[in-house]
Amino acid sequence: MEKNPQFDDIRPYYEEEIPAAMQRIATNDVFPLLASFVYPGESIEKIRERVCAFTTTKEFQHDTMRRVNEQVIARSTTGATISGLDRLDPDKNYLFVSNHRDIMLDASLLQYFFVINGFETTEITFGANLMMNPVVIDVGKSNKMFRVERPGGDLKEFYRKSLHLSEYIRYTIKEKKQSVWIAQRNGRTKNGIDATDQGIIKMFCMSEPHNKIKALADLHIAPVAISYEWEPCDILKALELYESQYTRYTKKPGEDLNSILTGIMQQKGRVHIELCQPISVAELSAFENQTNNEYHKSVAKLIDRRINTNYRLYPNNYIAHDLLYGNTKYRDMYTDEQYETFQKRLSKLDKYDTCDIDRLKEIFVGIYSNPVDNR
Repeated sequence: MEKNPQFDDIRPYYEEEIPAAMQRIATNDVFPLLASFVYPGESIEKIRERVCAFTTTKEFQHDTMRRVNEQVIARSTTGATISGLDRLDPDKNYLFVSNHRDIMLDASLLQYFFVINGFETTEITFGANLMMNPVVIDVGKSNKMFRVERPGGDLKEFYRKSLHLSEYIRYTIKEKKQSVWIAQRNGRTKNGIDATDQGIIKMFCMSEPHNKIKALADLHIAPVAISYEWEPCDILKALELYESQYTRYTKKPGEDLNSILTGIMQQKGRVHIELCQPISVAELSAFENQTNNEYHKSVAKLIDRRINTNYRLYPNNYIAHDLLYGNTKYRDMYTDEQYETFQKRLSKLDKYDTCDIDRLKEIFVGIYSNPVDNR
């Protein structure tokens, strides 16, 4: 397939760019730290030789990135599972629209399951705000990640960038014959409520403006629900929500990196990914007579129903719901030991004594209880 220079500003690396990227990664100052996490017990020189020998994205993903995910699963979960692979047609490329709970792991774990189950990995959206330094860019773009700008600036520029992204997603699925992963909204869900941004659906349609049904039918949208027993960065999220409500929240320097590292290292318990039933042409056609705005809203709600129905609830969710509403409605869904473990986690908020602790705890509990109400 011919290369399209129109997308050089956002695309992942081409295969011929991989060897140079591997050399840069292997000679970067942070390489020994990364290598010791991914390949524990091997010498740095041996790991450097191994990485420098990669010449394709597939080699990098099937060795290094597979091991990254294996280390995350082994060190910070009690098990990770996937369901719904049988819902995918091997002859189709999909636009996987996922709920978004962790900056890195939501997409990364899905790629891991594709690798170990013999599926082709997807291209992945990569927020421009996360392109913090050269090694992150090299690792990301070698891992099929493409750049996405956050909303901001003047409306004309935002429209131009949205159209550019829409055209790239369509080009990737239809011309490059690659699937794409994208979060259902800008930024992670902080409050436990997974909701698809209607603007994302509008963006998908921008590159096929004359037929709204075809615009989405061509992309084969497949919703994805990822569920963590222990929410990544739960305390950080509660503090951010508290700050947003009572003062003025401003992102601090290094906050994104801190969230990435916390998400990787924090104990997450069980993790499950559900590949939901893809959105059918018949479902889209049912909205044929709606205005564009109504159509975008209806499709967003359809994706939300899939994700919320397939979100896996854990004892923590039921405990939190009973605590928030002061009852024992779900008492048979958890044990005394699980209840005590949740209370211990909750007590970690006691040290934030410059906050209204009761309100902070209420926000924290809401993060876990909201998925029960969503269901």
